[in-house]
Amino acid sequence: MLTTFLDEHRAAAAGLLDGLSEEEAALSLVPSATTVLGLVKHLTLVETIWFAELLTGTTRADLGLPATPAASFELAPDDTVASIARGYAQACDRSRAALVGHDLDEIVAGHRLGPMSLRWILLHCIRETAQHVGHGEILREQTLASRG
Repeated sequence: MLTTFLDEHRAAAAGLLDGLSEEEAALSLVPSATTVLGLVKHLTLVETIWFAELLTGTTRADLGLPATPAASFELAPDDTVASIARGYAQACDRSRAALVGHDLDEIVAGHRLGPMSLRWILLHCIRETAQHVGHGEILREQTLASRG
């Protein structure tokens, strides 16, 4: 059930980019660096930290992660709707693969918050993904409304 709910939110996150132009996806409508494209890029970091790093033991350096979560919202010149969508899909696939063979009550170490159960990690990722999808839906709605 937890992975089903997370997958529903993952699909909604990926859908935020559907039909948006490059300019619309990167449009900043709030004072922060938050854009629809940046939100999906950040969710790629979320997937990578919580599953690839913690469950597989791959280091942040080897994963090429930004220094801070805030930096994951920043868009690089080569970030496109297609590249960010592809990266997010790949991160979600890696996350699903990393979960195979693990028990929900398994304790995972290595995060700055300390040891936690895989169940906690899944619930956290559901919450964070849903929260950012909500932000993205508002930005997307504003963007589509501005088309006239």
